[in-house]
Amino acid sequence: MHFSVTRRTLIAAGASALVAPSARAQPAKGGAPIRIGEINSYSTIPQFLVPYRKAWELAVEEANAAGGLLGRPVEVIARDDAGKPDDAIRHATELVANEKVDLLAGTFLSNVGLAVSDYALRNKVLFVASEPLTDALVWEKGNRYTFRLRPSTYMQSAMLVEEAVKLPARRWVTIAPNYEYGQSAVASFKALLKGRRPDIEFIAEQWPAQGKLEAGSTVQAVLAARPEAIFNVTFGADLTRLVREGNLRGLFPRVPTVSLLSGEPEYLDALRDETPKGWIVTGYPWDQIATPEHAKFFNAYYRRNNDTPKLGSVVGYSAMQAIFAAIRKANSTDTEKLIAALRGLQFTTPFGPATFRALDQQSTMGAYVGKLDLRGDKGTMVDWRYADGAKYLPSDDEVRKRRPAEAMK
Repeated sequence: MHFSVTRRTLIAAGASALVAPSARAQPAKGGAPIRIGEINSYSTIPQFLVPYRKAWELAVEEANAAGGLLGRPVEVIARDDAGKPDDAIRHATELVANEKVDLLAGTFLSNVGLAVSDYALRNKVLFVASEPLTDALVWEKGNRYTFRLRPSTYMQSAMLVEEAVKLPARRWVTIAPNYEYGQSAVASFKALLKGRRPDIEFIAEQWPAQGKLEAGSTVQAVLAARPEAIFNVTFGADLTRLVREGNLRGLFPRVPTVSLLSGEPEYLDALRDETPKGWIVTGYPWDQIATPEHAKFFNAYYRRNNDTPKLGSVVGYSAMQAIFAAIRKANSTDTEKLIAALRGLQFTTPFGPATFRALDQQSTMGAYVGKLDLRGDKGTMVDWRYADGAKYLPSDDEVRKRRPAEAMK
C-alpha cells in the first residue's frame, strides 16, 4: 500500500511509542477469564462493524499479552443481533445465563441499544453501549446500568450547529431514517439550530425506512420543497443512494448540506468520486491526525490488520479501553463496584482522554467536524477540527429534567 507523506509521518510519529505487547509482559495465565458479552449487528452493517471487531480484538490481545486484568485473562464472547432488538435480547439472556459474562457491551442501532439497555435494567447487568447514538439511551430511558461511549445525537448535532448557523439559509429540509436514531438526531438538531437562529424554518421532512430509501422520490420531494439547506442523517447504503441521485438531479452540491456521520471513512469509501463537495459533516480524517494517541493506535491496528482504521475501529478499541479501565479501578468485576468505578471514570481513546460524566453516564469522547472534498477519486475531510465532547454535553439542569431520578442514584 502506498502512503502519502502525511501517512508516513503519522506512522513514524507512533513508531517510537510502540512496543510489542509480548515484549512487555507474558500472556495472562491465572484465574478464570473475565468474560465480556459483545452484541452487535455484524452481518447487517459490516462496513462499520468488521473494523470495529478487529479493533476490540486488538485491545483484548494487548491486554492479555500484558498480563490480563486483575491477573486474569480477558475473553470476549461475541453475538450477532442481525439488527433486530429481539435477537439482541435473546443473545443477552444466553450470554448472562449460560456464558456467565461479567458485563454486556456493544450494539449499533439505537433501537437495539435501547432494548439491551432495558434488559440490563431489568436484570441488573452492566451494559457499556459503544455505538447507539439516541439521546434517550442516557436521558428519558437511561438507567444506572447503562453507560454510553460515543457522542450522542445531541452532542454531534450541537457540533454541527456551530457551523450550520453560519449559513445564510433560512428554509431547511431534513432527511433521516424513520427509527429512533433518525428521530432523535432531527429533534436535537432542530431544537439547537432554532435556539441559535429563531428565523430558521423547517419546511419539509423526509422519513425513509432504514435501509430502504427510495432515492428518486426522496430527492424529488426535497427539490419540490425548494430548501436553502438540508440536514441529512442517512448512512450506509441509503447515503450512497441519496448522494448518487442527488448528484444526478443537481441537488448536490448546489444546496448546502449538513450531514451527521458522513465524513466517516466507512461511508466515504463507498461514495468515492461521488462524494459531494462542501458538505458539513462529522467524521474521521484518519490520515491527517498526528497526535501521539492516534499514531500509537494507528500503528498497532495497521500492523495487526494490514489495513487503515475506520471510525468503527476507534469505537471498538475505545469501548474495550473504557471497560478495562473500569475493571482496574474497581479491582473487581462486581456490577455495583463497576458502576461506581465508571461514574467519573477517565480513560484513553485514540482521540485522546475521555470521561464518563457521572450524572448521565455519557462519555465525553468527541468527534471531528469539517467539510467534504475530493482527493483524487476519493472523498476526504478538509478544514476539520476536533470537537471535544465535554463542550457539547447539555447542562446538568437539562439532564435532570430528562433523565429518570432513579437512574441517577
